[in-house]
Amino acid sequence: MASALITGGTSGIGLAFATELATQGYDLVLVARDQGRLDQVAAELSRDHGCRVETLQADLAVRDDLEPIIARLGDPDRPVDVLVNNAGFGLNASLLDADVALQERAMDVMCTAVLILAAAAGRAMKTRGQGIIVNVSSVSAWIVKGNYSAIKRWVLTYTQALALELDGTGVQATAVCPGWVKTEFHERAGVARPSLPAWVWVDAGEIARSALRDAGRGRVISVPTRRWKLAVWVLEHSPAAFPRAIAQRINRSRSVH
Repeated sequence: MASALITGGTSGIGLAFATELATQGYDLVLVARDQGRLDQVAAELSRDHGCRVETLQADLAVRDDLEPIIARLGDPDRPVDVLVNNAGFGLNASLLDADVALQERAMDVMCTAVLILAAAAGRAMKTRGQGIIVNVSSVSAWIVKGNYSAIKRWVLTYTQALALELDGTGVQATAVCPGWVKTEFHERAGVARPSLPAWVWVDAGEIARSALRDAGRGRVISVPTRRWKLAVWVLEHSPAAFPRAIAQRINRSRSVH
């Protein structure tokens, strides 16, 4: 049976990917920091979908913790057919803060780990001539909201470059770029949800389904929902001042909470 490895697979978008892939008949390898939560989610997915679920406890900001994941991705006897680099968190920190530990951790989890794990998966998949790598970026990649936007822009550009290297190998790399998502993301980041209309919020399950569908069709960039596709088109074709204005509006909407 085909298998998929998902980082940050116990909540939010990661759990949505795990659920969708289990529904499609994949066995799963879930990666997260909390072993108790891993065990709970693994039991639920196995019970509900009849799939096999492995767990790997790892902190993706710790380089040594990546080694078992690299080994699992490269195991020729247990191939991973889909990798979803989803692990991440929001950044409620100023670029001027003297303490940059949180910023460094964010780059380790959402840049360095993505680079290392996607490369490991890409090598193994290229040898087999098939596979899918999904890296979770964001519509924030098109605005300038602190280091989070910079990180997500890196994920987007990196995935496009990876897709070029994998062209013709049978391996697909896709960056999924959701807008605002109905998860506990903002609460975990310690920030209030922006004061935005209800229509901007997207269900995590819809994001997972859209990303996997687009990857299967060979699309390098997946922007779930027509409304967010339109938003990205506007951001791409607008003057540079427009994305900055959007970021300022988001900052103001949070400052009133």
